[in-house]
Amino acid sequence: MILTSIRKKLAAALIVGFLAYAPAQVSAWGTIGHRVVGEIADSYLKAKTRKAVQDILGYETLAMCANWGDFIKSDSTYNYMYNWHFVNLPAGLNKDGVYNFLETDKSISLYTKIPDLIAVLKKTSSTREEKKLAMRMLVHLAGDLCQPMHVARKEDLGGNRVSVLWFNEKSNIHRVWDEQLIEYQQLSYTEYAKAINHASAVELYNWQNTSLKDCIFESYNICNKIYDTTKPDAKLSYRYNFDWVDTLNNQLLKGGVRLAKMLNDIYS
Repeated sequence: MILTSIRKKLAAALIVGFLAYAPAQVSAWGTIGHRVVGEIADSYLKAKTRKAVQDILGYETLAMCANWGDFIKSDSTYNYMYNWHFVNLPAGLNKDGVYNFLETDKSISLYTKIPDLIAVLKKTSSTREEKKLAMRMLVHLAGDLCQPMHVARKEDLGGNRVSVLWFNEKSNIHRVWDEQLIEYQQLSYTEYAKAINHASAVELYNWQNTSLKDCIFESYNICNKIYDTTKPDAKLSYRYNFDWVDTLNNQLLKGGVRLAKMLNDIYS
């Protein structure tokens, strides 16, 4: 009985330890954020695109497939996808510097994989399973593209090593932006999408006519501002939400609009 009790305590401690470590490694916008992006994208799909998406995903919506790219990280079979979710950029780059870095960096990243996934979906010889994986990952990476800490710095693992307090809870900059700012709004993904999906005609035009490099540079600029204003061990709470919630919402909205543009272009 005593040994059984000890084993149970050890198992519980290991689980707690894993959960404490996991968010820094597996999150990307978090479940709600990715679903918001997928839900918004769905509202801008053309009829032809919607049919093509349904042919691939069946009853699985863009919102519900949006987190597949994170869920499968529990399966080591998919470890090869780890680097797909981000592109690490050094600090202090201007627009030309970012573009040159992206053009010369040969590593697998968010920047290199989005075009690859689009190519799989366009290719008529791609199998149904190949298209399904590509669709799920494109939906996911389109969300990651607009998460500023997914174009952050390699030396601190995209802000995972920059510790802060979020309402007195130990956290880090990456986790705050992945999950905690979004969860603080206390909305379901459908409520959230409905609340922020009000882009003007000018915004839609501008967001839909940006290149992949432009999107990364845009997120990179926001990322640098986050680093500049969020110091290590900072105590974040109401004021941080007030200062950043509009940026957060705009990034989620842009993610959905741009994902829809990618899909509409594929099936135009």
